[in-house]
Amino acid sequence: MEELIKRKIREIPDWPKRGVNFKDITPLIEDKEVFNRVIEEMARPYLDQRIDKIVGIDARGFILASALAYKLNSGVAIVRKKGKLPWQTISKEYILEYGKNTIEIHKDSVLPGERVLMVDDLLATGGTMRAAIDLTEELGGKIVGVDFLIELSFLNGREKLKNYRIRSLVKYQA
Repeated sequence: MEELIKRKIREIPDWPKRGVNFKDITPLIEDKEVFNRVIEEMARPYLDQRIDKIVGIDARGFILASALAYKLNSGVAIVRKKGKLPWQTISKEYILEYGKNTIEIHKDSVLPGERVLMVDDLLATGGTMRAAIDLTEELGGKIVGVDFLIELSFLNGREKLKNYRIRSLVKYQA
């Protein structure tokens, strides 16, 4: 499965800046068979669990979270960059590989005690997901898993998430 997924990920060198090798998942999600297999595989560990919400991170995480929510009969909550959500929010600043950013979630997106699966397309340094987890837990959500399509393991993002069950379908070593 890992090789099939990797064949569908387009690599774009030096984007968005020199030295970054961007992993473009658009060819993967455009292929209905591969995309279905990815969602089936991501959902598999949770099929027999109650998942109340899936938190997807701006923007490619929304795609995976929505498809998983449909498969797992769950709701979707979204984490966006600051200023993109129209209602009352809580926010968290974090460090990126190449700067700082702030993300937000609506104050009522996750209810206290809800069982939450965190989802994004890529685990790099772990800063974005760590901030999203902090926001979800601040709202009272109980994290049952943290799932990624891709992991850049050479950036050690798992270190920021070591207290959670982390899963990625494909890993790049360098």
